[in-house]
Amino acid sequence: MLKPEQLFRAEIRDLSAYHVQDAADYIKLDAMENPYTWDDEQKQLWLETLAEVSVNRYPDPGAEQLKAELRRTMQVPDNSAIILGNGSDELIQMLALAIAGAGHKLLTPEPGFVMYRLLAQIAGMEYVSLPLQNSNFDLDKAAMLAAIKKHQPALVFLAYPNNPTGNLFERSTVEAIIQATPGLVVVDEAYCAFAQDSFMADLEKYPNLLVMRTVSKIGLAGLRVGMLAGDTQWLNELEKVRLPYNLNVLSQASAIFALQHYERLTEQTQKICKDREALFQALKAMPPVQVWPSQANFILFRVPDAPALFASLKQQGILIKNLHGSHSLLENCLRVTVGKPDENRLFLDALRKGLGI
Repeated sequence: MLKPEQLFRAEIRDLSAYHVQDAADYIKLDAMENPYTWDDEQKQLWLETLAEVSVNRYPDPGAEQLKAELRRTMQVPDNSAIILGNGSDELIQMLALAIAGAGHKLLTPEPGFVMYRLLAQIAGMEYVSLPLQNSNFDLDKAAMLAAIKKHQPALVFLAYPNNPTGNLFERSTVEAIIQATPGLVVVDEAYCAFAQDSFMADLEKYPNLLVMRTVSKIGLAGLRVGMLAGDTQWLNELEKVRLPYNLNVLSQASAIFALQHYERLTEQTQKICKDREALFQALKAMPPVQVWPSQANFILFRVPDAPALFASLKQQGILIKNLHGSHSLLENCLRVTVGKPDENRLFLDALRKGLGI
């Protein structure tokens, strides 16, 4: 019988599987989730909706009703097409698989969302990364434009706001990248609900622009629903690599229900933004901590010894994200998701204890 090294591509064997930390019994502040659930009345209405779902039938293959709700709530331009994925990850994978080959390259700044690199490698696409410019994690406009001229990328990913740094890049720099790129530019707006800007309205202005969104960060992470919007000519081709029935009936029905009550989700995101500012100010007041402003639902900060502090927090029942070792610009950096006020308080108490202050 053949062995794995004889069947699997060398670049797949060289990869490490994406690791998700075990969060059981921890205060979970590691995955940029909305910490709030629905009230009992809304849960009952949701369960009544699910009771009407025919789980013995395949789902709507095009998820047309869900697309309509997403178009309304996320203000997708009328002339733009929409394609849905099992989370944003599937959409990134679909793009990489569809575009890979013929020397096509994927370009993105780093540190950024790790799935851009991983899925490019899985698809066999050449991956090109450029470091962010400085301690504020700005895009290096000159370097990005020079790299675009040199590599002629077929696909560029820009997270807006960026993960894991939380900042919005300069709009004029993003616009210059879109205009200079010969291929597609995907502006990943996973954290748009917490930010002050979006490129959704620019879809009609730039034919090579695609905007990606998700419902994961606004309280629906368990549904795994991602959306890509853009020019019909691109998305019609992408439909050819989308697996049929990639969104199940329960996810579709639940997402439609939630979006029909979008004002509840908006109230939660507004509260998270308010709590984010309070958490930022508390971190800023701690002498050994360097903290960066955020336009997302998480905060990046640096401490003298991130691995030791991460272990201390974990021992105290607080789970956040240790970014030390993932990129040279993230030395001794940690990322904390904005939780409920009591969760934020317990995190800060544990942090002070871990820092000895």
